[in-house]
Amino acid sequence: MDTRKTGIAPATARQRQRALSLGLCVAALSLLSSTASAQSTSTTSTTKPRTTTLLPTQSTTNSAPASGLRGARATTSGTTDTTAGTTATTTSTDASETDDAAATTDPTATGSLRPGEEPLAPGELDDTSDLRRTNLRGTPLDERLPRRAEETETPGIPLGTFTLRPSLSQSLATEQTRSGATRERRTYTETGLKGVLSSDWSRHQLIVTGEGKWQRNLSGDSATKPSASIKGDLRLDLSRDMIARITAGYDFSREDTDDPNAISGAKQQSGIHRFSGGLALERDLGILRGTVAVDAERYQYSDVQLTNGNVLSLKDRDRISGTLRGRVGYEISPALIPFVEASIGRVEYDRGLDTAGYARSGDIYGAKGGVAVDLGDKLKGELGLGYKRQIFEDGRLADLEAVAAEGTLAWSPQRGTDISLGLATTLEPSTTAGENGYISRALTAALSHQLRTDLVARLTGSTKWNDYSGASAANDSTTYATGAGLSYGLNRYIDLTADLGYEYTSRKTGSDTQVLRAGIGITTKR
Repeated sequence: MDTRKTGIAPATARQRQRALSLGLCVAALSLLSSTASAQSTSTTSTTKPRTTTLLPTQSTTNSAPASGLRGARATTSGTTDTTAGTTATTTSTDASETDDAAATTDPTATGSLRPGEEPLAPGELDDTSDLRRTNLRGTPLDERLPRRAEETETPGIPLGTFTLRPSLSQSLATEQTRSGATRERRTYTETGLKGVLSSDWSRHQLIVTGEGKWQRNLSGDSATKPSASIKGDLRLDLSRDMIARITAGYDFSREDTDDPNAISGAKQQSGIHRFSGGLALERDLGILRGTVAVDAERYQYSDVQLTNGNVLSLKDRDRISGTLRGRVGYEISPALIPFVEASIGRVEYDRGLDTAGYARSGDIYGAKGGVAVDLGDKLKGELGLGYKRQIFEDGRLADLEAVAAEGTLAWSPQRGTDISLGLATTLEPSTTAGENGYISRALTAALSHQLRTDLVARLTGSTKWNDYSGASAANDSTTYATGAGLSYGLNRYIDLTADLGYEYTSRKTGSDTQVLRAGIGITTKR
């Protein structure tokens, strides 16, 4: 037997066995791969795919880590991304990824974005919705501290494109008047009605305000002091840099017994009816601001009933006046505008001569310079200093002239605190024979502070000077007034009020007068 042949046979047999084993392994691996593929296909067909809508600027990227549990999970899911389109479809059976997908919100589906509109960057404000509105929506005084719902104004009553906000007040008060050795006291009720009608237009604006007060004495014989007023202000946006304002108003008041023109021995002083109207055009000329305006006023006085039963007519005081004024302002900044203003007018009495035989019609001239400030809710108003003069037709009457300080200023040093200041100078005609009239100057101040969300404290103060000229200087008088009050809001519709006031009038000749008032009340609002 050949030993070489015997040596080859075992080697060949081992090679065949190895080849057979390798073939069986390959077949087993192929079978396992087919089974796994079939299971994957079955799972894909029974699992509902989830679809996430993406904006054009968004895309999803799933990167599988090189190793670890997270990488093993990532490799078992398939992801299809569309970076330039609008839809990315992701199929996964991982519960954690399903939760992440559920947290994704589609802004276009919720209506927060229009189709094709990009979202805002963090911190960016969307003001495009107000681009076509001339009357921008109001903002809180301090953006860092938004107002609570209780602090906002009442919703009002919608009337088409208008909103009416009425209020009704009822108070019980007592008043004590002392003049020299004479004392008078009365207790009375006062009913007040107030309303504000405002438009809600994208352009133009109309605001109508009305207020009335009626008094009824429960005890005492002192005269009541009713009052009423209604004012309308229409703003027309003619163009981007020009607006027109049309104003109209009516006021009623009863002449005070301390007024220099009051009738002595009257059972009740005259009622004063005042009608007003005006038209103004305001133009923005770059850094210049121009205004041209026409104003008109009408005064009518009712008859006076005397204590002896007679009736005294005051028709010789009825008059009408018209004024033409112009103003030019220079815009240093939108918040600071110095200006100069000039006016010319005419006062015409219904009767050429009064009961004493004087012709009191005449011409009125005025000029002033000042500055207008507008820092929003923090500080707003204007102050001016000028000169006024009235020349009478009757040469026996001296000209009535004065240096005039005028203006209003509203200041809010902090949220919940408001301070207002006012200056006024007026030329008041006289009814006394030989007297041209007097100069009335007034300084007013008011402070309101929110102690709590439902409690507001108020303080007021004023000083008024009536200055006569020539031989009538002995009639000069000064009136000081101060007041304090509290307003407690039960809710946004009902307030409880308490007020205390004191007034003192000092005269060069005659007795001084002191008036003390106190009252409590309730106000309902809608």
